[in-house]
Amino acid sequence: MSSSNTPRVSVVVIAYNDAALVGEAVTSALAQGPLVGEVIAVDDASADGTGRVLDELAAVHPRLKVVHRTENSGGCGTPRNDGIAAATEPYVLFLDSDDVLPPGAVEALVRAAGEHRAPVTVGACVRRELPQGQDTPWMPGLYTPGEVIERPADRPALVRDTLCVNKLYERAFLDKHAIRFPDGRFVYEDFVFTARVLAAAPRIAVVPDLVYVWHVRRSAAQVSISLDRKDVGNWAARVEAHRTAAAVITAAEPELGLACQVKFLDYDLRMYLRELGTDPGYQAAWWTLTRDYVAGFDEAAVEAAPARARWIVRVLRATPAPPADIRRLSRFAAEPPRLLPPYARAADGAPVWSEETPAALDGLAALPAAELPVTVDAEPAGGGTRLTLRVHDLYGRLAESAPRSAHLCFVPRAGGEPVEVPAAELRPDGADGWSAELPFRLAALAATGRRRGLRGIQAWDVRVGVECEDGSSLLTSLRPLGDLLRRRALFSSRYGVLLAQPYRTASGSLALRLAPGAEGAASFVRNRLDRARTGRRSR
Repeated sequence: MSSSNTPRVSVVVIAYNDAALVGEAVTSALAQGPLVGEVIAVDDASADGTGRVLDELAAVHPRLKVVHRTENSGGCGTPRNDGIAAATEPYVLFLDSDDVLPPGAVEALVRAAGEHRAPVTVGACVRRELPQGQDTPWMPGLYTPGEVIERPADRPALVRDTLCVNKLYERAFLDKHAIRFPDGRFVYEDFVFTARVLAAAPRIAVVPDLVYVWHVRRSAAQVSISLDRKDVGNWAARVEAHRTAAAVITAAEPELGLACQVKFLDYDLRMYLRELGTDPGYQAAWWTLTRDYVAGFDEAAVEAAPARARWIVRVLRATPAPPADIRRLSRFAAEPPRLLPPYARAADGAPVWSEETPAALDGLAALPAAELPVTVDAEPAGGGTRLTLRVHDLYGRLAESAPRSAHLCFVPRAGGEPVEVPAAELRPDGADGWSAELPFRLAALAATGRRRGLRGIQAWDVRVGVECEDGSSLLTSLRPLGDLLRRRALFSSRYGVLLAQPYRTASGSLALRLAPGAEGAASFVRNRLDRARTGRRSR
């Protein structure tokens, strides 16, 4: 596509104490070809040699320009603003020092920007867990490849995409509307930048291509800001960023402002709640901060939120301190949501959160079966070769659909198609629920994983599908009970030995690690040692 008349791009790379990784980021930008007229790397006063690495690269790559800040800004906004100020090309693209641009990203974005005269062009982004290499799409289904959105107000859900790095911006558009990042130590600065972009009502073109790879390194000595949640300060920063962004959007487009509040309730709030942890001090500080902020939300936003988010708000507003069943609320905030028993009712028979916190579970009667936050328990049976499942009813709602059968579904955490086990009949157990026994053949599952190319330790999420007489169905996670989480060494005619470790995820759901054969066992030991070292560092 490159020609002398094609507008080119300034790629702004920001870096702080990232000498080991910044070279890969810069190289991925330069490798985009001549459409990248310049790469502007802003070193935010690093102390680890990052500036030297950049200068050495600039000595052999004329398109690389290095900006050295003499004082650390404390955040990501100021160095990005420095990069915009230094940019000379018509378009700007942002890249963090520990991420990469995939091949062809710039070409796809520039082509669409010119074809549709779009000040903003967006493409697909994935979060890549390292070192595993597992990719998780960012905001799947939000955009339709090839579409052109004339005004953000036509698509309120756009407020959910708060990233600035998966988009190409026309520099003249940014200058015309004075769109910049918050300066200084302002965490989640991209929330505010994106809000300012949406408030300016640009035409947005969508490309189907992958344009950004966001690297997630959870075991790094210094984790990224979004993963650094050791104290309530991170949540306070996110709340403040959302408050600022919502004010910007609401002033320009009230409908988008309402959508911004709904997004906070259904996404940010639930994400942090499900990772709340067990420290009482953190829980109390988090609860007070969150409750005070949500108290100012429009009631229309609360009513527009999905039932799972709306019920959490009802509980928040009902009690000034974390309730005794805060763990239950955290489990309910997970994905998929599960409302653990017991199930309380108000004096008039209406469903409420609990006897101690009688917050209304409004809208439960209207939820389709697939959206019911049903709890399914799992216990070992048959010497560990089978599972006994118990499906709990939910205020009579599931009984209306008449559950008929259940089947296990193993979802590879590394990505790929799930493995399903044939269904078994569900029978009423006489206690507001249904039970079934299903095979739990881990050696066969490991063999399937090997055939699909899974090596070393295999990690699987365990799901259960429930089919009902009325044709409806639901898919949810399992709550492990009894000694189901006991590690097992199983004989395997194929591998000799199979190490199996059922475990409970952060959201309380059943998952599996399988280590087939000597290679798998060695990987299992290395993995345990790595987790132990990481745990010591984090403490």
